[in-house]
Formats: sequence, C-alpha cells, structure tokens
Amino acid sequence: MSLAVVYSRGRSGIAAPLVTVEVQVSSGLPALNIVGLPETAVKESRDRVRGAIINSRFEFPIGRVTINLAPADLPKEGGRFDLAIALGILAASQQIPKNRLDEYECIGELSLGGELRMIPGALPVAIQTRNANRQLILPIGNADEAALIKDAQLLPANSLLEVCAHICGQQLIELQVSQPELIEDICEIDFADVHGQYHVKRAMEIAAAGAHNLLMLGPPGTGKSMLAARLPTILPELSEQQAQETAAIASISDKGLDLSRWRLPPFRAPHHTASAAAMVGGGSNPKPGEISLSHNGTLFLDELPEFDRKVLEVLREPLETGHITISRANRQADFPANFQLIAAMNPCPCGYLGDASGRCHCSSEQVARYRARVSGPLLDRVDMHLDVPRVALNMLRKGSAEGEERSSTIRQRVIAARQKAFNRQGKTNSALNAADIKVFCDLPEAGHQLLEQALEKFGLSHRAYHRILKLARTIADLANAETISITHLSEAISYRKLDRTR
Repeated sequence: MSLAVVYSRGRSGIAAPLVTVEVQVSSGLPALNIVGLPETAVKESRDRVRGAIINSRFEFPIGRVTINLAPADLPKEGGRFDLAIALGILAASQQIPKNRLDEYECIGELSLGGELRMIPGALPVAIQTRNANRQLILPIGNADEAALIKDAQLLPANSLLEVCAHICGQQLIELQVSQPELIEDICEIDFADVHGQYHVKRAMEIAAAGAHNLLMLGPPGTGKSMLAARLPTILPELSEQQAQETAAIASISDKGLDLSRWRLPPFRAPHHTASAAAMVGGGSNPKPGEISLSHNGTLFLDELPEFDRKVLEVLREPLETGHITISRANRQADFPANFQLIAAMNPCPCGYLGDASGRCHCSSEQVARYRARVSGPLLDRVDMHLDVPRVALNMLRKGSAEGEERSSTIRQRVIAARQKAFNRQGKTNSALNAADIKVFCDLPEAGHQLLEQALEKFGLSHRAYHRILKLARTIADLANAETISITHLSEAISYRKLDRTR
C-alpha cells in the first residue's frame, strides 16, 4: 500500500479553500473511487485522468485506487482537481517522487491526451497560494490572469508530461513572477459629447467624487443613458487591492476577466427583464450576480420602474452593507457588492410629464402608480434625485460657446476630492458610518437648524439626514473646503426630491 498527498484549491464564493488530495494505491480488484463530496464533473475525472496518464506514456496502477478530497464537507466541483489527482496517482504508484509535492499547489483540467486546460477562478487560487508560500502549477492559459498577483510564484505548463518532468527535475518549468503587460484602455466616449445639462454634469461629478448613488428623472431622449455611460470616464483607477477583489469576482464568473481593463472600475447595465437571481447571484453552486460584478464600480439601471419590484427590493440590503450572502441547503457563499447605483427613469408612463412639448396626458393616479413601482425605502437609499430636462435646440446643435468640458478635466477634480477624503478618513464619503459622520461632517449651528427644518418640512427620514451630511461633505471637498458651509449643505438638500412627502 502506498499513499501520496497533493495540494489543490477548491471554490467557495470568491474564496479558494485548500483541498488536500490524498491518493492511496493498494492491492485488490482494480477500481478507482473518489470520496470527499465530489460532484458529477469531479467523479468524471477518473476517466479523464486515466486517459491522460496512459497517453502521457505512464502506467495506470493495477489495483484499488482510492482518492480522498479533504475536507470532506466542502463540495468539490469542476475539473480543477484533475492535475492534482493525476500527480497523486503517479506519486502513489512511485512513477514520480512524492517528497517534493508539498512544495506545490496544482490546478488544471486534463484532456485525454494529457494537455492542461484552463479553469475558471485562477486569480483567487493565486492569491491563496501566495499567502501559503507555495508555488502554483497551473495551465498556461491561466498564467496571465494569475500573474496579476504580485509575488505569486507561478509554474505555467502545457501538459501533464511537462509537470512530471519538472517534479522529477529533468526539465524545469520557468518560474513566472512578473505581471503581464497590460493594454492601455482608450476611452471612446467623453463628457464633452454631452451638450448642455450642466447641472446634471455637476451632480455626476459630485456622485463620482463621493461614490454616491444617483437617480435621474426626465423625458425620453434627454441624455440620461448617455450621461450614465460616461460616469466611468471620470472615476479614478482602482487601487491594487480593489482591482484584485474585482478581478477575482470576474475570474469565477461566466463573463471572464478582461486583462486590459482590470484596473478600471467596472460598469454593468443589466436589462430591465433581469431576474432577482441574475441581479444578486445564485445557482446550486452560487455564482456572482450583477451587483457583485459591479463591485468597486457602477451598476446602471435604466428604466428603473420597468424592473420587477422583487428585483429592486433585493438591492436594499447590499446598498447598506456592501456585500451579499447567498444561502443554499448545503452551502453559503459571500460575495462583495460595494457598488455605486446610477438609475434613470421617466417621470410618468408616457414619459413626457413636465416637458415643454405638453404631450403628457397621464392622470395623477397613473403617475402615482408608475412612481410607486420604485419603493420609498429604495429611494431613501439613493443620495441624489435629479431632474434631466430637454436641452434647447440651439444648445443641441453646437454646445456652449466655450466648448464642453472634457472628462479628463472633471476626472482630475474627482481624484483630488477623493484623495482629500482618503487623507482625512481613509474611505469615500459615502462609506462613512454614523460615528464617522459626527467627526467629519460637523456643521455650524445655522447648518443644524437648516437641516432640521428641511427634514421637518419635507418629511425626510433619519437615513436621508445622514446621506445629506455625507453629500455635503463631498461638495465641500470638491470646493477644497475644510468645513461644510451653508452653501454646501443647501446644495445637498436640493438633491433630495422624490422621497419628500410634500
């Protein structure tokens, strides 16, 4: 009887828990059994591994082969354990040395010919392997993605034969530790494309500087979607830690990771027919939804009232907590969901309420029913409510006389304001909690009186009270002011509209 141990990594949310692959070869009737809560794709690896071993000119052991994937209570899925299982069988049958296997962790799916195929979720594996101070053997197709992690020691291989030659010391695989060359992103859209709408551009700048949620209300064709699509052009690049978190989510999703944009904030715009599961994530093996794919970036919901009411309500908790927990009968998965919500909607069913054209014939009951599709608690979590009117025809033709301001100019002000906030409190203004607000959003006595009068007059909630203060702090940062003035506070109050009782 012979026993070999190989280390690999599973998947649980965006985590990559350690999986110890134990292989025992003993005498008895020929059989191969896999235990340790394997799913169908893992059970099928016995045939892939057998074909890969034989076609790589090794001998498949004759006898009873037992493979244990520990820990036993962690569900195992996919073909990511193929390489570790094959190496364990070869080591247990004494065809490769087993004394060096504890230096490595292995992931990769095997073809019948022994070639290594890509797997999803290589980035979280690279992070955990680096933290464990081991070298990671992985398919060459996953190497560029895993190389985004600094100090990760990667051994990219094409086949099982290459891996065995490395372990035996016959032909070493070159260690890859540097990050790949990333393609510079060239933005084809710009805020200069938007003529007029200066108050909306101002609001978008404030939203970008403080990572505040924003809702635009206006007739069709006034530029709501156009403005929202240009918000990423004024956002600062992600920090390395933020980029790794966001890239890890993309890595385990079906969307894949775009290496050329991994330092840019994500922008997601799901269709209004999206289900609740598509929005928050789900499945028997939970995968991230749109709110997690937009982590550290923007989630844009166009035609907000057309979304199913249940879909909108699932956004309420993530907007407050910044993460989502998906529970299933046999497991739970936690995904980060710290996103900035940008939404757009028409003012009434026909879309032309308040428009100068006078085309709207909706009754007050129809307007009320239409707006009631978006609940009050959800609106209460949106920092800014903004009217987007129709642009004058002369402005539409040629823009302003001085020319429209470019995204690069606005972006510099946004970066300066965010840096001011980070230097002061270590986080964006929208992330301030109640204790932080007392310290960093102090008001003069006249400011307290103005805010209390606004809350009483408009019937605003206590949540709105705190959101107004955080918004005023961002406006002050853009003005490079150390304290919040009455002017900053008044502008912040003016952005609360739809949740007013009168």
